[in-house]
Amino acid sequence: MTEESRHNVLQSEIIETRREMSLSDLCEVCTVTTERVVQLVDEGLVEPVGREPAEWRFSGRSVRRVVVAERLSRDLRLNAAGAALVLDLLDEVKQLRQRLSWLEETDES
Repeated sequence: MTEESRHNVLQSEIIETRREMSLSDLCEVCTVTTERVVQLVDEGLVEPVGREPAEWRFSGRSVRRVVVAERLSRDLRLNAAGAALVLDLLDEVKQLRQRLSWLEETDES
């Protein structure tokens, strides 16, 4: 992992605690263009609240998803649709691991 990607991951973890941010805030934090975020929204990778880009508000979770999508795009040359699929699968794996952990703890009790 490069120093820049480490910085982006740390930045995304810190910002995840923020309630919401504007499109320009998201672009600044993730160092991406507005056009790129619109593309990621079109692919369902991030889901803003609001009807138009000027009204969009993003959760802190969006930061992590954009940062990871950009890394997948750069490192694995995935398009936005491919990155969205990978992120959805990673989220599902995380949920399944949490559920398994909970079940194991319950079983031990």
